[in-house]
Amino acid sequence: MSTSLSPTKTALVAGGGGFIGGYWATELLNQGYRIRVVDIKPLDQWYTLLEGNMVENIVANLEDKQSCYDASSGCDEVYNFACNMGGMGFISNNRALCMLSVLINTHLLMAAKDLGVRRYLYCSSACVYAADKQGTPDVVALKESDAYPAMPENGYGWEKLFSERMCQHFHEDFGLDIRVVRFHNVYGPRGTWRGGREKAPAAICRKIITARQSGSNEIEIWGDGSQTRSFMYITDCIIGLKLIMASNYTNPINLGRSEMVSVNEMVDMIEDISAEDQEAPSRLKRNYNLDAPQGVRGRNSDNTLIKEVLNWEPSVTLADGLRMTYSWIKEQINRSERGEHVVD
Repeated sequence: MSTSLSPTKTALVAGGGGFIGGYWATELLNQGYRIRVVDIKPLDQWYTLLEGNMVENIVANLEDKQSCYDASSGCDEVYNFACNMGGMGFISNNRALCMLSVLINTHLLMAAKDLGVRRYLYCSSACVYAADKQGTPDVVALKESDAYPAMPENGYGWEKLFSERMCQHFHEDFGLDIRVVRFHNVYGPRGTWRGGREKAPAAICRKIITARQSGSNEIEIWGDGSQTRSFMYITDCIIGLKLIMASNYTNPINLGRSEMVSVNEMVDMIEDISAEDQEAPSRLKRNYNLDAPQGVRGRNSDNTLIKEVLNWEPSVTLADGLRMTYSWIKEQINRSERGEHVVD
């Protein structure tokens, strides 16, 4: 299946100052799109800041209805990456704030319908899946139907599942051409790596780099380390988005890698990378914080559907993706220590 998209006049990338949105805005620009990138963060905090006569960068709060109409005006396509989110520490302690993101999707859908937008992407999450199907580390991979009966993660997961339903009903009732993807732990360079919103791969990379450089040679692990997840490298995410947008599939679909590892296994991988990098002992002392947020015990992506629909699934191994991510985070830490401006 071709991965190319047919360029249109203008595409809105909501949340394009963030991690995945920034990569997607770059992809659209490279394909000849005129893009309007909107994010709530100041421009100097955007992970990707594109320039040129085909780019319009706007700082705005898309929880506001009028801001959504202004941002969507004249757009042929809308890509909604915008939401309040972060790693487990953030979403566990900011449930109301995460749920307020429902305003973004609601107002963008209304604007898309009223302004004649042709296609609409909603970025959902594996957090929509029912908690009772994720109770053990050796969890059975989650297929799309496992979101029901509904028992998603408190706050963030409920907002994502509700917004998925809104997209589907706008498709059914108003004919809006929608796509809904459920991301499974996307990671890679140019993403959050410190400050409280970072996810496990970035957090562990940062902790190990800091432990090596400081000489402490010990790190804190949230939970007992046996909880399991799957992680998808950012380049696979962008390829998957291109394929999904080029398809005719309008129901929610998993976009994640099916390589499940425990947190302890991921720490092993990053320790090995750091030992090669710094010629240091391969293992650090691990201090397990059993009171820290750790989420469900196990979660993995069932890729049966995406292989049927697209004849494709993510292929970058976790070891390869972590090596690239580790190198980038180490560079950011070193730049920060030299007093250079870096985005967290």
